[in-house]
Amino acid sequence: MVQVRPGIAYDCDVLVVGGGIVGLSTAFAITRVAPGTRVTVLEKEPGPARHQTGRNSGVIHSGIYYRPGSLKARYAVRGAAEMVKFCAEYGIAHAVTGKLIVATEKDELPRLHALVQRGRENGIPVRELGGAQIPEYEPEVRGLAAIHVGTTGICDFVGVARQLAEASGAEIRYGARVERIDRRPELGVAVRTTSGEIVRGRVLVNCAGLYCDEVAWLTGDDPEMRIVPFRGEYYELARPDLVRGLVYPVPDPAFPFLGVHLTRGIDGGVHIGPNAVPALAREGYDWGVVRPREVARTLAWPGAWRMAGRHWRYGAGELARSVSKGAFTTAVRRLLPAVTADDLVPTAAGVRAQAVLRDGGLVDDFLIKEGPRAVHVLNAPSPAATASLPIGREVAGRALAMLGSV
Repeated sequence: MVQVRPGIAYDCDVLVVGGGIVGLSTAFAITRVAPGTRVTVLEKEPGPARHQTGRNSGVIHSGIYYRPGSLKARYAVRGAAEMVKFCAEYGIAHAVTGKLIVATEKDELPRLHALVQRGRENGIPVRELGGAQIPEYEPEVRGLAAIHVGTTGICDFVGVARQLAEASGAEIRYGARVERIDRRPELGVAVRTTSGEIVRGRVLVNCAGLYCDEVAWLTGDDPEMRIVPFRGEYYELARPDLVRGLVYPVPDPAFPFLGVHLTRGIDGGVHIGPNAVPALAREGYDWGVVRPREVARTLAWPGAWRMAGRHWRYGAGELARSVSKGAFTTAVRRLLPAVTADDLVPTAAGVRAQAVLRDGGLVDDFLIKEGPRAVHVLNAPSPAATASLPIGREVAGRALAMLGSV
């Protein structure tokens, strides 16, 4: 048993678990707000941003999709502007490209109009387009109507994470996988890693992403949710000249997924995806990666079964697009009729850490909870990379308030 003992010096004031963009932004914010605060970040991988941060489409989201007043809406709108400024300040590759959200079916038109209203409520400039105007932005894209969102962009989020790590001045310990946590409300926290190293801090911040619920349990707090991993599979477009910028379908408001979209990245390549299929491991980047213990934990959570029973039709369509390239191509052709199966080249997948409640509900907003001497970030999928700077300040503020009260 690893223990915090009186009389033993602390290794740091704030101990952050997780070296993705949210954990590193938190470390950055703490040292900016309270210089001299000692921060240590434990990351199990040999470098930063190896999972959700480094395996997404690289989009700086505008915030148009999210419920007005929600953390996602407020932090994405604010975070998009801050991310562009941060990238410019530190010379990180980025561009403000704008994007199209395209309705291809009549039943999508009311949802498209609702997005216009939501965008305006969130303070986002939106231009409505008729079908004939779409080729002005994307000559190969077809649809009944669209909206253009000018504040959307792209950037190198891995580069952002590296810069946050460097600029924070925090001690970053890579290859440090958490094995045990001993939390004593009157003393602090002690973490033992799989290498046998023990790190003691006054306050713990849990930014463990795909494993955030497990870290919460190790700390002694019930997160009241479970992470159910969803793999997002991508293709690269062999003819990138077919797409100028970013093209999205109209999302289904019942799900937190945005649907298969087209993204011209910083490198000039065009990625298509992702879909959303259950992963057989929290880091299950293809069907061949299976971790029985993690699958068993997912199946043991009542919310996973209730979610599946509620959304099985949607899930069946996603599975079909995963196992059939033809089905995936058909989905893409709704937006981009010129594309063929030969144009789609498989590329790296990502896994979304989706928080699911006991009743089967998908947690739709960012979720941050506190326990004695601990702050847990329990739901931070997309647009968390976009919103990482304001999320980091929020988490830092909570950790520093906790630090000041002990």
